[in-house]
Amino acid sequence: MPRLKEAGREANNPYANRIFDLLFGDKDPVKEPGTPTGTPGNWWTVFNIVPDAFEHTTEGFRFYRSPERKLDARLRELGQTRAGYAVGSQFVFSQHCKAARDAGLREEQIQAIPHWQTADCFSAVERAVLAYTDALVLERGRVSDGVFAALQQSLSDEEILEFTYITCTYMMHAVMSRALRLEYDDVDERVVEVGPGGGLNSDVMSMVDKQEDR
Repeated sequence: MPRLKEAGREANNPYANRIFDLLFGDKDPVKEPGTPTGTPGNWWTVFNIVPDAFEHTTEGFRFYRSPERKLDARLRELGQTRAGYAVGSQFVFSQHCKAARDAGLREEQIQAIPHWQTADCFSAVERAVLAYTDALVLERGRVSDGVFAALQQSLSDEEILEFTYITCTYMMHAVMSRALRLEYDDVDERVVEVGPGGGLNSDVMSMVDKQEDR
C-alpha cells in the first residue's frame, strides 16, 4: 500500500476525474485499482490528495510529449529510462521501457540500458546522453567537460535544456515513487541484517580477529 492516503472521484477534482476516466474507465480508482498498462494506478490517486500537485505533474507529462519539443523522443526516453534504472525505481524503469519501444528504440538497446557502458548498440549521441544522464542522476549534476562537449557535438542548446529538464524531472518521479511506495515501487527494503542475534550469527571478522590473537 502507498505510504500516503489516496483520493479518487470523491475528491471532486474535475481535472483529475477526466484523467481517471481515461485511465480507469468507469471504475473507482481507489476501490478498484488497475490501469490498462497493468499498474495499480495509485500514483494518480496519491497525487490527487493535493489537486494542484496533480495538475502540475500531469502538465509536466504533457510538456515532454508536446510536439513543440525539439529533442528526439528516442533520446528523451533513453534519459528517462536510464534515470529510472539508476535511481532504482521499478515503476519508472518499467514504464519507460515500454515508452522507449513506442519512441522507436530497438529491443537490444532497451535491454542494454542497464549496462550501456559496455554495449555496442548505441550511437555516439546516444552514448553521450546516457553518460550525461548518469552525471545528472548518479553524480547529482557533476558533469565533466568531456561529457558535455560530446553532448554539444550533436545537440543544440535548446535540446540540451529540454533533455536536462525532462531527465531531472524523471529522477524526481523515481525518487518520489520509491519514497512513497507507489505503483511497482511498493516493495520492502531488501538491505536488512540477515540472521540477527548472537552465537553462530556473530560478526565473522571478530571470529577472524580471535583466531589471529591465538
